[in-house]
Amino acid sequence: MSGLAEFRQQIRPEWIDYNGHLSEAYYVLVFGFATDAVMDQVGLDENYRTSTGCSLYTVEAHVRYLREVGPDAEMVITSRVVGAGAKKLRLCHEMSVDGTVVATEEIMALHVDQEQGGTSPFPAEVAERLTGLVEPLPDYAGRSVG
Repeated sequence: MSGLAEFRQQIRPEWIDYNGHLSEAYYVLVFGFATDAVMDQVGLDENYRTSTGCSLYTVEAHVRYLREVGPDAEMVITSRVVGAGAKKLRLCHEMSVDGTVVATEEIMALHVDQEQGGTSPFPAEVAERLTGLVEPLPDYAGRSVG
C-alpha cells in the first residue's frame, strides 16, 4: 500500500464528451491534480514553490485508458513513488471508480529551478521523504505503446 494519501475527484458535467463518458484530456487533468497532491505531501507545496522558485515539471507520461468513466463518477487516484533521484521523480497513478481501475499513468518529472532555468537537486528533506516512499514498479510500468 502506498505511503501517500489517495486523491479524490468528482467528475464535472463539462468533462463528459460526445460519447457520454469522460473525455481523454480530463483523465490527464485529474492525474495532474493527483501529482499536485503528491507534491503537497512530500514538501513541494505552494509555499515551497513560491519561496524557492522550484517546481516539478512532467517531462514524460504514459497513460493507459482501461475503462470508460461515466457522468457522476467519483474517481479515486492512488499514487506511488516508484523512483527518486537527485533531480527526478517517477510516479505511477492508478485511477479507480467503484473499486475498479479505469486508467493508469506513469510519469517522469524533473525538479526545476524556474529562476535559473534548469534542473536542480531536491532539498535534502524532500529527497529523504521521496526515497522513503519508493515502492516496487507495478506490472504496467515501463511498457511501451503498442
